[in-house]
Amino acid sequence: MARKKIALIGAGNIGGELANLCVQKQLGDVILFDIPPKESFAKGKALDLEQASALLGSDAKVTGTSNWADCAGADVLIITAGIPRKPGQSRDDLVGTNVPIIRDVADNAKKHCPNAFMIVISNPLDAMVYELMRRTGKPKSEVVGMAGVLDSARFNLFLARETGASVKDIRSMVLGGHGDDMVPVLSNCTINGVPLTQLIAKDKLDAIVERTRKGGGEIVGLMGTSAYYAPAAASVAMAEAYLYDQKRLLPCAAYLEGEYGYRDFFMGVPCVIGAGGVEKVVEIALTAEEKVMLEKSAASVMSVVEVVKKSS
Repeated sequence: MARKKIALIGAGNIGGELANLCVQKQLGDVILFDIPPKESFAKGKALDLEQASALLGSDAKVTGTSNWADCAGADVLIITAGIPRKPGQSRDDLVGTNVPIIRDVADNAKKHCPNAFMIVISNPLDAMVYELMRRTGKPKSEVVGMAGVLDSARFNLFLARETGASVKDIRSMVLGGHGDDMVPVLSNCTINGVPLTQLIAKDKLDAIVERTRKGGGEIVGLMGTSAYYAPAAASVAMAEAYLYDQKRLLPCAAYLEGEYGYRDFFMGVPCVIGAGGVEKVVEIALTAEEKVMLEKSAASVMSVVEVVKKSS
């Protein structure tokens, strides 16, 4: 069977780490795409990765390019294109800059990669993935946003560090928009089956929830730019679930048509990811408090999506 083809739109920090993980895991041949002024940078990064693959024993090819034709026929398209956050910026501050970029990506993706499973990382995430689906006309099962997998990973890490438990035993899920109103679903969080609330005092748990919500901003404040290792790992987990038909239950930004009482926008919810893309949105029971938090998060998402709609 021929190797799969994975096109990465944006050869910056996240794009480079995405390519590195795809090569290490031998998920398929990689196209590292960027705009013409950055083509040499993309080619150089691709060559560096291919040379590393000779040491890793990976046969995957990496091609740097600024030509969309090289992305033709991609099985998976992961979109990181856009301006990353700077200190003091919210994700929503990026709307004006990144909406025109996502529209250009959508038009080219529709032309060259019409059958690809599309994963969006660009911020503001929930609005960007909405605009990509609207612009490409793709079915909702084939377009998804990476958010909850990353947010849940951050939550898992903080919980593991607080309890001293192995991160492998932490089971948590963060829903809602990819912003400061995200909703860690404490009623469904366990450490290998033991309810979280039995092992962590409420004040410490509240502090961890708040740190999770500000997790991206914390890294921006420290580095001066957005995170890239963890977002790349989260996106590759989603791509693997699709390419290998793993049927994984992951929190992703999916298009809602009445689930949880919401419709006509993307928001982080539990999804089954397999060969059919977003095969199912799973509705889990929420406490009254969690429903209120999800409502607040949904309102934040809808306000940004409305800005995008008015600019179309």
